[in-house]
Amino acid sequence: MAIKKILVLTSGGDSPGMNAAIRAVVRTGHHFGMEVIGCKSGFQGLIDQNLIPLEPDSVANCIQMGGTILKAGRCLDFFKKEIRDQCRAFIKQKQIDGMVVIGGNGSFKGAALLSEEGGPPIIGIPGSIDNDIHHTEYTIGFDTARNTALAAIDNIRDTASSHDRNFLVEVMGRNSGFLALDVGIAGGAEVIILPEFPISIDKLAEKIKAPRRHKQSSIIVVAEADQPGRSVQIAETLSRLTEAQYRVCILGHTQRGGSPSLLDRKIASMMGYHAVKNLLDGESHKMIGMYQNNLALQPLPDPTLGPRILTERELIDLNEVLCS
Repeated sequence: MAIKKILVLTSGGDSPGMNAAIRAVVRTGHHFGMEVIGCKSGFQGLIDQNLIPLEPDSVANCIQMGGTILKAGRCLDFFKKEIRDQCRAFIKQKQIDGMVVIGGNGSFKGAALLSEEGGPPIIGIPGSIDNDIHHTEYTIGFDTARNTALAAIDNIRDTASSHDRNFLVEVMGRNSGFLALDVGIAGGAEVIILPEFPISIDKLAEKIKAPRRHKQSSIIVVAEADQPGRSVQIAETLSRLTEAQYRVCILGHTQRGGSPSLLDRKIASMMGYHAVKNLLDGESHKMIGMYQNNLALQPLPDPTLGPRILTERELIDLNEVLCS
């Protein structure tokens, strides 16, 4: 089937670089003679039939912008079959031949259901600051988020050194520790607390009190582990067990915003281009993934697997050596 009209949407949480991907989809689609339609506010936009035409000029000067010009959000109603049936009928009415879905695990679950139930061919582009999507080693937004968090840690260390203070810095990542691990190593954190390799507070306190080179300040990086704010309780317990005061800085959604890094812009642009090319080649129900620094077409993740998580601890051991 010839692809003449494609729909692009961003869904779930926003991540820096999504606009670069949208831009690439629009410009590539028009280059190959296709009509490109944008869906506002993710899958909710399909329900509300909120579509807009996207011309090459409509994505000018957006590559450097954070967030997503198409808006995004989570839409639980889309997991109701009767709602998807209505959306599929609307897509057919609009003569849409293919879709590009930019988002994370929940977005791909919705996209897979739509495709399996007779919807148009769909190609996914992984966008998440958490880097937790199966079948890809990199997701759009991860590099910007880790650089944002690293800059914050560098600033906090200045204060920690000036006042001989200890800080717990909590980063995002939901159930995966990829963001915390990279930020912790690059920021010289004395300890990195990850959901995949938990450590009890008692053992953490013993580790902190163990004889080591003299340090009057320290930084501990804590992954939120799907429990935003948990570092406050950790700090209170550590202060009691170690007789040292720990301040807490929760970076929160500052990591999701901001102008995307060069790496995120480049990879998002490449993924957007290849998503359209694969639709033209007749592919569907797949996503553009990255493996060993090369882009490759991958199956959409199995929604029953949950998020991708750290499985090897070599880098954790490395950080312990470097901070001993």
